[in-house]
Amino acid sequence: MKNLYFVGAGGIGMAALERYFLNLGCNIAGYDRTPSELTDSLIREGVAISFSSDPMEAIPEGFRDPETTRVVYTPAVAADFPVLRYFTSGGFEVIKRAALLGHVTRSSKALCFAGTHGKTTTSSMAAHLLQVSGIGSNAFLGGVLRNYNTNFLLSDSSPYSVIEADEYDRSFHHLRPYIAVVTATDPDHLDIYGSEEEYLESFSRFTELIVPDGYLLMHEGLKFRPRVAPSVAVYTYAVDRGDFRAANIRMGDGAIRFDFITPAGVVRDIDLGVPVEVNIDNAIAAMGAVWLTGCMDQQRFAEVAREAMASFMGPQRRFEVWLKEDGPQGRVIIDDYAHHPAELAASISGVRKLYPGRRLTVAFQPHLYTRTRDFAPEFAESLSMADEVILTDLYPAREEPIEGVTSKIIYDRVTSPEKMLIAKDDLVDTIKNRNFDILLTAGAGDMCNLLPQLVEAVTGRAAHSPHSH
Repeated sequence: MKNLYFVGAGGIGMAALERYFLNLGCNIAGYDRTPSELTDSLIREGVAISFSSDPMEAIPEGFRDPETTRVVYTPAVAADFPVLRYFTSGGFEVIKRAALLGHVTRSSKALCFAGTHGKTTTSSMAAHLLQVSGIGSNAFLGGVLRNYNTNFLLSDSSPYSVIEADEYDRSFHHLRPYIAVVTATDPDHLDIYGSEEEYLESFSRFTELIVPDGYLLMHEGLKFRPRVAPSVAVYTYAVDRGDFRAANIRMGDGAIRFDFITPAGVVRDIDLGVPVEVNIDNAIAAMGAVWLTGCMDQQRFAEVAREAMASFMGPQRRFEVWLKEDGPQGRVIIDDYAHHPAELAASISGVRKLYPGRRLTVAFQPHLYTRTRDFAPEFAESLSMADEVILTDLYPAREEPIEGVTSKIIYDRVTSPEKMLIAKDDLVDTIKNRNFDILLTAGAGDMCNLLPQLVEAVTGRAAHSPHSH
């Protein structure tokens, strides 16, 4: 297929595929609802993107023949959407984004990172490690990597692809991993799966897809049962146990350093460029996956791993420091994408360890009605680890409201000494008029868009985006 048409072309995951196939010489067009920085970039690079929902306007003439055009869509687009309906009723091959990623994994040695949380950071770390080594990869990541200002890395020569394997909508069942990494299996997306058992079963199914003579690297203590072919080697990892682990961990003064234990020896003094406790775990998974490829000897691997982990800046919105004033009493503002109770707890505990004894305020925007409904008590328990909690109205994303489900069902259960429930638009004024020490803003919604304004209100000067630090 020389022509690929993307319905939902402005999504970050779709954009990476558009760039990959553009590089292979395909003709690329697509539809998206609204222009953005990303769609502007794609148009400059040669993708024909339309913002009209009228199929005759949105679909260029060269893309109207089912013999020569394959159509890719994202699950966020409704089945009866006019542009999508034109293709489904016209005899075109219409596939999900995940199925197209599956094609990429079949023509490369794919390192696929799956799990409830940690997959964006671990896959980004692995891609960065391969990049620093000079071997490179074609990397399809779920977040914009601050080292490269993109979610997609391209290589004409590397045999490897690095893929964030998303379990939402069972998307990761389209992939064929050479190395599969499973970071966590805390239940999520219960609107899709219905039960924890079904959620865990989807990870078992994912491990069946590993190619012969491939590898499974899984976190110690996960509940699911892997089902791998006899020729697939299984390894485990964790901070303190497993085939890959950390030793001699040193934390303090906003820095983290540890020794990395592999089945063949020790890599001493790994420094984390993003020094938050959960990244010890993430770094072990990323380094372990690259180690298993055998693409470098032990000495070269040690040199590259040290350089890569120290220079790793993280994906945007993963533990980004927006303000860090000098001195022991200087105010700090950190933003994190944490949107599941376990992630939120890890994030809060990580900030606590970096800044022991300081007063911590957490501003949280719940994400999705279903997730809020399913995990309200767990969210409240995680938030109650903070000295002060500010909850905003929830971010619905793709969902319709559910009666009785609002941020208040979390708020009512929070036991922190101070708590408040506000409209998102009141966040800047609320923080400006409060005497805060350390502020953590968390969630997967759009509250992060207020950070430049917030920093300016607090300091009286224009905020610099943390990506440029």
